[in-house]
Amino acid sequence: MRITHFGHASVLLEVADRRILIDPGNLSAAWHGLVDLDAVFVTHKHPDHIDPEHVPALIAANPQAAVFVEPEVDQAYDLPTATVFDPETSVELGGIRIDAVGGLHAVIHKDIPRIGNVGFVVSAEGEPRFFHPGDSLKSVPKGVDVVAIPAYGPWAAMKKTIDFTREVNAPQGFLIHEGLLNERGWALSFNRLTEMTGTHLTDLRDGQPLDLS
Repeated sequence: MRITHFGHASVLLEVADRRILIDPGNLSAAWHGLVDLDAVFVTHKHPDHIDPEHVPALIAANPQAAVFVEPEVDQAYDLPTATVFDPETSVELGGIRIDAVGGLHAVIHKDIPRIGNVGFVVSAEGEPRFFHPGDSLKSVPKGVDVVAIPAYGPWAAMKKTIDFTREVNAPQGFLIHEGLLNERGWALSFNRLTEMTGTHLTDLRDGQPLDLS
């Protein structure tokens, strides 16, 4: 498995001879121009997870790629090739299994209606098990080897992020959802999680892949 973090929530997995892009949102441009994708997955409809301006070009450049989206994404955007990926269901892509976990976005404020959100657990025989939670810390799948940990969001609190990371208890992880943080804020999250959890964090902000083969 190779993992490349393209900024904020956008992550490319290269696993079992497949290239899977998760959450190509508008707080990152590093994923623009990607080709040879086998699948694109979107956790929820917020534009920092699906960029309405650039995703159509991404899909056009990758006509072979399967597109799987949380149900409200399909309602909010015109994505003719997308398949709705319901919570607590799974899909198979060659030798890869992707499970959709959860169902609701984290609470931002009691007066803001909640939307859908699915996290993705990616598994393949002989490969590490990877978890991208989207914008929710509620689901805690078992047996995760690598976790993408949201560093900050309008819905987040460090105490919850620490507890989430402890409960997932993955040996390895890296920060995502950092697009609203400056350098000091990122370092605060990275250092606290390093000090207070058993998950070894890797800094992937340079865009270089993490090779776990």
